[in-house]
Amino acid sequence: MPGMDARALLGQLDRDLALYLEKIRHCVGLLSDEQLWWRPVPRANSVGNLILHLCGNLSQWLLAGVGGRPYERHRSREFSAERAGNAAALIERLAVVVASCREVLSGLDEGALAAGCTIQGRETNGLHAVLHAWEHMSYHTGQVVLMTKQQIADDVALEFYPQLRGQ
Repeated sequence: MPGMDARALLGQLDRDLALYLEKIRHCVGLLSDEQLWWRPVPRANSVGNLILHLCGNLSQWLLAGVGGRPYERHRSREFSAERAGNAAALIERLAVVVASCREVLSGLDEGALAAGCTIQGRETNGLHAVLHAWEHMSYHTGQVVLMTKQQIADDVALEFYPQLRGQ
């Protein structure tokens, strides 16, 4: 990756993973257990399912795929689970996974980003795997925020950037 500052990129991705976790933690803290497992339609995911899915995806892509840690994923269970844990347990599980991912990111260098790896049966490299996990967490964080707003908008104002109000 000539001309690219790998440390700066990894540092930003590290900060973003921490930010996404805090947004999810904040949203989940506003939901009841019933709201945590609410699905807008039967075949949709709940916030609880999305948290389980993020744990599986981050573990597969960053911890196992890039970090070389053993992990056996059961993807279908992430989506089929119903009331599989309370808010505190789910957030703790996600926090542990994110902390482990941040640990992996801190140990990467340009060589690790360029190295090949196979994830979900696809040949890729460390950079793509890291960017996939970052983008995936960003995407699902947005879904968690939206689903939280859908359920509590009349009761609580959900705002992450109050300093920008009125701009």
